[in-house]
Amino acid sequence: MTLHQRLRELDAARLRGMQRGIEKEGLRVKPDGSLARTPHPAGLGSALTHPHITTDFSESQLELVTGVHARVEDCLHELETIHRVVLQSLGDECMWAASMPGQLPPDADIPIGYYGSSNVGQAKRVYRLGLSHRYGSRMQTISGIHYNWSFPGATSEDYFALIRNFRRHSFLLLRLFGASPAVTSAFAAGQPHGLDAMSAHTLYLPYATSLRMGRLGYQSDAQSALCVSYNDLEGYADSLHEALTVPYPPYEAIGIHDPAGGYRQLATSLLQIENEFYSTIRPKRVIRSGERPLHALRERGVEYVEVRCLDVNPFLDVGIDAHTARVLDVFLLQAMLSSSPPDSPDEVRALQSNLLLAASRGREPGLQLIREGQPISLADWGLALLDEGVAVAEAMDAACGGHAYATSWARAREDFLAVEQLPSARVLAAIQDQYAGRFDAFALARSGLVKQSLCGVSLTDDQQAVWRQMADVSVVEQARIESEDVLPFELFRQAYIDPQGLTVAASSSTTA
Repeated sequence: MTLHQRLRELDAARLRGMQRGIEKEGLRVKPDGSLARTPHPAGLGSALTHPHITTDFSESQLELVTGVHARVEDCLHELETIHRVVLQSLGDECMWAASMPGQLPPDADIPIGYYGSSNVGQAKRVYRLGLSHRYGSRMQTISGIHYNWSFPGATSEDYFALIRNFRRHSFLLLRLFGASPAVTSAFAAGQPHGLDAMSAHTLYLPYATSLRMGRLGYQSDAQSALCVSYNDLEGYADSLHEALTVPYPPYEAIGIHDPAGGYRQLATSLLQIENEFYSTIRPKRVIRSGERPLHALRERGVEYVEVRCLDVNPFLDVGIDAHTARVLDVFLLQAMLSSSPPDSPDEVRALQSNLLLAASRGREPGLQLIREGQPISLADWGLALLDEGVAVAEAMDAACGGHAYATSWARAREDFLAVEQLPSARVLAAIQDQYAGRFDAFALARSGLVKQSLCGVSLTDDQQAVWRQMADVSVVEQARIESEDVLPFELFRQAYIDPQGLTVAASSSTTA
């Protein structure tokens, strides 16, 4: 069945029932742009239990989480409100407005997230200690935006078809929305990076879209040997199961404990937990208390997908806008409805190569990718996808009313061709023309402007009361969890990483 035939079978209610939520990460920085090494602000409540404001890897790395929304505007409005709450609690600090970090201290001085004394809080911290030992803390300070998307009535088979096509076509998203073409020289120090020098302080590539998604970003040599198939839930689960349970010699060498008796990591397998698997997109399921994510998928199937290849756009107050969200909606629905043949190990390797090329050279004229074993220009392949997606955008507008989806899709096609309009090109132009070739100066300036813009609109007294109560409740909830713990942490850790928990629901608390 063709894309157009599948579209005709969808009623308007299903199209309107599409839902999305956003997770946005960002470092807290001091007025001079250096990393703020202060604890998570007390006024924001508990990073362990707050429903909308937590931390990612670092104590200094905020993560803002919206609820699930049927309308793009509602989702972005909530994200903007959460930003406003956070920024008005930061004193003279800012939230860094770019994916790649600015001035960082040595790895050992980058504060790792702290979640209290409960077993689950300790597990979250030990997992992050493991990330620092395995990959270094610098890499973990890279921030991004995750777009969580679901479609009513979609089956696990539908979502895996979407994932296969997403992986084939994600080069298009890197070209359209990549916004990290430059890094500080210090960030790349000591690594074989292959970047050009823009100044003594900044490295870049002239046609790069997203260094965050390239070799300097969220990549793992250890995980590169992990050839995960997305042909069905069983094959995917089996691939991750092995990575979560089989000891990996280099990580065995790190060990679980340090000489003083503290912890270095949760486990010695290739992946400590499911979230350590680096992928541009993940199948997801809301988990129950104490349940491992892989068990949830195996028992109840895929509920939504998590898109993980979006950079923070420094020109946007919250890093993403309605245009980007609507393009993502069309792109994801197109991927679900289009023919999606099974993948193979050869194709998986080719797609990884395509992704790295799109990250480092995605605006390069004539750049060639590999499709079905044959070379094809990124421009030709991308335009074909954009042309095919017009019908999807029009169907969304017919269901939702207005012309917003078709307008955004048409703008995406225009941007794809006019590369100087793309975020990555605009970032490079601004760094070179306005900030003497200094990425850190550009990003700091943007961070200040974002704070000024968002704090220019105050929360109402009622809104402030609601968010104060939410923070207070989260602190009480953390205290409750801590008071109810009876199991020694070592026994908790062993129970949590027990392979049986991947197939049979575990009985411990929540995930790391």
